[in-house]
Amino acid sequence: MKATEPVTLGRTDVAVTRLGLGLAPIGGMFDAVGDEVAHATVEAAWDLGLRYFDTAPLYGCGLSERRAGAALAGKPRDAFTLSTKVGRLLVPDGGDRQEFWAEPTDLTPQFDFSAAGVRRSHAESLARLGLDRIDIAHIHDPDDHLAEAVAGAYPALAQLREAGEIGAVSAGMNQAPALVELAHAGDFDCFMLAGRYTLLDQSGLDELLPLAHAKGIAIIAAGVYNSGLLADPTPGAHYDYAPAGQGLLDRATAIRSVCERHGVPLRAAAIQFPLGHPAVASVVVGARDPEQIADNVAMFEWDVPGALWADLKAEGLLPSEVPTP
Repeated sequence: MKATEPVTLGRTDVAVTRLGLGLAPIGGMFDAVGDEVAHATVEAAWDLGLRYFDTAPLYGCGLSERRAGAALAGKPRDAFTLSTKVGRLLVPDGGDRQEFWAEPTDLTPQFDFSAAGVRRSHAESLARLGLDRIDIAHIHDPDDHLAEAVAGAYPALAQLREAGEIGAVSAGMNQAPALVELAHAGDFDCFMLAGRYTLLDQSGLDELLPLAHAKGIAIIAAGVYNSGLLADPTPGAHYDYAPAGQGLLDRATAIRSVCERHGVPLRAAAIQFPLGHPAVASVVVGARDPEQIADNVAMFEWDVPGALWADLKAEGLLPSEVPTP
């Protein structure tokens, strides 16, 4: 499968490339990036043919959106798809501080899933991006605010969609059960599922992916490296933003050994795995420099033989019922 292949999300007219660029890293996630490298990273993705970019107010407390907008400013607006998120406003002394943003601004996030908060978030994202529209709006991490997201955020986004101000309504989370609840509560076009449909965690398959496929909700798989463990399983590697435990490290190392027997980098298997399920339309992977995005594209297009997936199942490293590419 080509990274640059376009696919339409669900029943919408919104198209994304099979591989998208996640822009959390250019917001200074874990380490400072700077404007110049951030711009070069987006430019490299563009030159490689990627046309889907995902950001959020949370990422670098606005830095990611501003840097993304600056890098995309000279591109034809109809030539790319941009998603951002709602549910966190950026305010002085907000309550949702996250310590892993290395380039702090004078604003911090504050949860707000109200309809008014969503409309404000949308307007402020447009201003930071310097763009005339957002294609996909994700309700961002409403784990502890699900009722407010259903009563406030979703109706506000549905109205923006009806007015043609956004093209698709989505939610993005690091868990599947709440997305199942949202799928039953509203008319969603797509979901971004982070870290819950990977070589290490297939919990999204329990209910969410079959339901999404039946309802025509496209899944955008993010976090496919589980914060880095599936990119380089060495001591100190992160899993879900924290140092990985020994059991997870051992499992990732065992998966890597199977991949090596087939001459396949672990990264290639990890980035391609989610697309084995028919509900998954696209994979979004972050990159903090041009070299990383070039590697992501190469891994996405690596020839992974069917025998590799069969061996992972035979050795108990993947459940037998899991669909594979």
